[in-house]
Amino acid sequence: DAIKTNLRILLEQDDAMTADFSDIPISRVDAPDGKFRLFTFNVPYTNGTQRFEGILLVQEKSRRVVYELQDKTDKIITPLSKKLTPENWYGAVYYAVVPPQNKKSTYYTLLGWKGYSNVESRKVIEILSFNGPIPSFGAQVFSEGKLKHFRKVFGFGFQSTMSLKWDDANKGIVFDHLAPAKPEFEGKAAFMGPDLSFDAYVPYKGKWSYLRDVDARNM
Repeated sequence: DAIKTNLRILLEQDDAMTADFSDIPISRVDAPDGKFRLFTFNVPYTNGTQRFEGILLVQEKSRRVVYELQDKTDKIITPLSKKLTPENWYGAVYYAVVPPQNKKSTYYTLLGWKGYSNVESRKVIEILSFNGPIPSFGAQVFSEGKLKHFRKVFGFGFQSTMSLKWDDANKGIVFDHLAPAKPEFEGKAAFMGPDLSFDAYVPYKGKWSYLRDVDARNM
């Protein structure tokens, strides 16, 4: 609470959109076009679960608005199929923002880490968009056949590490393909981990199109 209170004071200052906050030891991503600055951090509990906190500063013409994000992970049962709000947020610590891929795009793509339990970690590809200064999270822009998801969530064993990053040279989101340690563990996130192959999402007609088994050397 003290962190959020003090951070909010800083973000209400006149220079909040341009100030150097590099000495604040929490994660921050800035929109390439100056639309927003987003601060996120996690509070770990002894049982392995996490609570996530976030503060979003939005610039809308000459107006600036501050939003506190409220982590409601435990109430979001089907995160792939929900459009969310700052008051109903699928919490994560964001470490990268992918800029809109064409002039008609109205959304930003966020890459984040999400500690989940004492046996499972998660990575998240989230969509942030705005109606004026009002933010929303999630959009049906992830295409996998006939399925259209609002965000992507990858679960894997907490002792594993999953790479999820933006490749600017080849304009794609590249990530480790996750596979079970044994066939009988298929679908059980705690037993999933990288199998040394890579997948990607690439922009296609305003959406993210899934590519399986890409050559990461060319991405």
